[in-house]
Amino acid sequence: MNRSGCLSIGDVMKRTLTGLLMGTMFTGLLMGAGSISATAQETVTINGVEAQRVIIAPPKNDLARSIKAGLSNAYTNSTKGSRAYQDAQKIYFFYGARNFEPLWLSQNDNGTIVFSDNALKILDVFEQSYLDGLRPADYLTAEISLSGNFTDPERLAALETAFSAAAVRYAQHAIGGRINPRQVSSEFYQKPNRIDGGEFLLKLANSDAPDQLLRDMSPNHSQFLALKAALASRYQDQGEIEKPVTISNGELLKPGMSDPRVPDLRERLGLSAIENATIYDDELVAAVEQFQKETDLLVDGVVGPATVAALNGGGFATKEDLIANMERWRWMPRDLGEFHVFVNIPEYRLRVMNGDEVTHTTRVVVGKRQFMTPVFSDEIEHVVVNPFWNVPASITRAEIGPQVAKNPGYLAANNMELLSGGRVINASSVDWSTNSINNFRVRQRPGRNNALGSVKFLFPNAHAIYLHDTPSKS
Repeated sequence: MNRSGCLSIGDVMKRTLTGLLMGTMFTGLLMGAGSISATAQETVTINGVEAQRVIIAPPKNDLARSIKAGLSNAYTNSTKGSRAYQDAQKIYFFYGARNFEPLWLSQNDNGTIVFSDNALKILDVFEQSYLDGLRPADYLTAEISLSGNFTDPERLAALETAFSAAAVRYAQHAIGGRINPRQVSSEFYQKPNRIDGGEFLLKLANSDAPDQLLRDMSPNHSQFLALKAALASRYQDQGEIEKPVTISNGELLKPGMSDPRVPDLRERLGLSAIENATIYDDELVAAVEQFQKETDLLVDGVVGPATVAALNGGGFATKEDLIANMERWRWMPRDLGEFHVFVNIPEYRLRVMNGDEVTHTTRVVVGKRQFMTPVFSDEIEHVVVNPFWNVPASITRAEIGPQVAKNPGYLAANNMELLSGGRVINASSVDWSTNSINNFRVRQRPGRNNALGSVKFLFPNAHAIYLHDTPSKS
């Protein structure tokens, strides 16, 4: 903060640019600038190594000189090699490539400083960002306001660079989300898309439609677009929308059973109340089965975790629900491939997708709360037919070891074999009074009762996760 109480350009740089401009070395940025005459390059030899030295032409007016001075301060005051240093370096050379002339400010006929036409287009994107599940206040900051009579070059320079930072911030939020997935859950291993701020500023500078360039940063997955349309509808709705009744979790509810949740189920599915209010009768079973069919669940009339989750989540979504799910779609790979497999963990369901068409769907078993299935994306590389099941060491130790100690024939009876150093050995030949199961590896041979079923799909990953069949089809 300077003595006048205004933010200096150095202040703005430190507050708003840190972490925004990463990825491409500044030499590549300057090469992308093409014929801009503000810079030149010459080859020099330093300690016997050829390098490119960048020569920047001096700024031509007070505003440009203020922009250069502020950027230079942010550049030189940063720790060399740090992220802040690289950020400042890139934006310094970006503006240097244009003689440090402003990109977002211009002067009208009476000499008043105003936003450029492209800046006005981008401001409109900022103002409408709530429709994309973003927060206008993240971009329409106090630093980019032209209220009052701005004439001080340093204040104008601070505004200019703050505007650039806001544009880059919007682009990063749109393409990769506002939140780091790992801050939400340690089981979220998604790697959101990241942009190079310097490259993106260059694209904005060279575009006749920078507003569209910013809008195009958001995902174009059909599910994201559906969420966006639903969010727009929520903003258009007048008055309060009554949220449907919530169904509590509980034991599996099967036809004919009595359960205190039955009245809520009847209300949720639009059925009238009856005298024996807690009996799960045929009328309610039929309504549940119809709901299961419509939501692509197993149609069995049993109200279990998946059906309860669908009842509580499928019929109503608040703005916050929609925005949260739009954020999660921003964490997804931009290109899922025309043909891909999608596992919805809380729904216990897998879908094989060809574009936007579901070509196959099936129920899946996922990790329990204490052993949660990690969330990540990868590419299926191998298919194994009639696989062996390599029994995890924890299961070998806790479940199989005690059985083998009592009965060495246990392994053969369960189509399993014992391995030592990669060689199959006879469990009956082992003296289990002096040997521990921990010294061996156990695997189950292919067969009708193999725990992996008849096929498994491999996508090598750090979590040892794969998809497989199962002999238990219930």
